Amino acid sequence: SVLFDGKAQYSCMPNGKGGIVDDLIIYRISQEEYLLVVNASNIEKDWNWIASHNTEGVEMENASDRYSLLAIQGPKAAEAMQTLTEVNLSEMVYYTFVRGTFAGCTDIFISATGYTGSGGVEIYFEDVNDNANKVWDALFEAGAAFGLKPIGLGARDTLRLEMGFCLYGNDINDTTSPLEAGLGWITKFTKAFTNSENLAAQKAAGVAKKLVGFEMIDRGIPRHDY
Repeated sequence: SVLFDGKAQYSCMPNGKGGIVDDLIIYRISQEEYLLVVNASNIEKDWNWIASHNTEGVEMENASDRYSLLAIQGPKAAEAMQTLTEVNLSEMVYYTFVRGTFAGCTDIFISATGYTGSGGVEIYFEDVNDNANKVWDALFEAGAAFGLKPIGLGARDTLRLEMGFCLYGNDINDTTSPLEAGLGWITKFTKAFTNSENLAAQKAAGVAKKLVGFEMIDRGIPRHDY
């Protein structure tokens, strides 16, 4: 899809060897300003990759240390958070975002881009004037009646796994192509991109390996690397 102001898009950066540098979400703030949200473990690698391809003198900033992200996930997330913002959360279209006030803090990115398949809102903000503590306390107060709990990436992992969303370092990496990972829908050949010729040839020939899902019939935990 074509990005417009307030629109986000899931994508990946192919490397030159058939694999993936990282998957990421791109937020278009304006025609000339974009926010790239990458995997935290890949910040330095991604920065170096993008910098090496910056042939147009684009102004870049690694703002990772200045920003915090809280992801409120679940079918009742929008309802639970509505008292904290004037933005109508229930009317937000999937993969769009707005800049607004949240929990009394201004200039907050409020985004409908959760990576769990269960709906939700993601809150990006600069951690100034104790914003992180203010937002954290306010959202748990607002979410108390809805059973909101702080939860780790292990739980998030079970949700993205059920949806078939890829996790970098697990299902995709420097040696797995987006086509092998079932990411053909973000690998369009309408114009040239890094390694597009080889990936197009792979698509034409058919992949030799591909990511598939399986369902556990009995009780059990499909642990990492099983």
